[in-house]
Amino acid sequence: MNFNPKMLQIYLVGGTQDTHHDSYEFLAKVEEAMQAGITAFQYREKDSSTMTADARLIMARRLVELGQHYSVPIIIDDDIQMALRVGADGVHVGQDDEQIERVIKEAAGKLIIGYSCNTATEIKAANQLTAIDYIGCGPVFETTSKIDADPVLGLDKLKKLNSLSTHPLVAIGGLSLENIPAVLKTGVSGLSMISLVLNSEDITETVTKIKSLY
Repeated sequence: MNFNPKMLQIYLVGGTQDTHHDSYEFLAKVEEAMQAGITAFQYREKDSSTMTADARLIMARRLVELGQHYSVPIIIDDDIQMALRVGADGVHVGQDDEQIERVIKEAAGKLIIGYSCNTATEIKAANQLTAIDYIGCGPVFETTSKIDADPVLGLDKLKKLNSLSTHPLVAIGGLSLENIPAVLKTGVSGLSMISLVLNSEDITETVTKIKSLY
């Protein structure tokens, strides 16, 4: 699947930790979100001690099947070998994950490549890497979804980083239906969320509301 910046518009991220390690609930919620209109999904299993490598592989394959059924690109977090093995559409890595140069060497032309950048220095370095498809940037606001999250950026800094980036940028961290309009005004290409969707009482309604804000 070729990269299109529109894939970033409603970019859901999650793993079984977001459904109390209930794999069935996780898959059901992700499928509902796909049916409702999310534009991409990133599989990120945060605590490998609660899930075997084989179980993660099986889950990734099931997500790829769902993604193909609903035409939603599936991105694997920080595991290029898994992404290639299960036929995922892309891989996303952070500053502290697999070295970006090695990821580009192994994935360029095969996978969509996402890269987390949260400072001007990181953005400028990423601008030199033409094989990268998009930048993930955040947290924009306080978030409880990631314990080791970087310092909050705020809207002004997000706008500056977006203007600095030569790659499409997706904002993540603490997004809500109330603050999304202000985030979109910064010029970012998309919105990435976890709890806003996966913790919603009505996933379909929430995704529909997010779509309406564009």
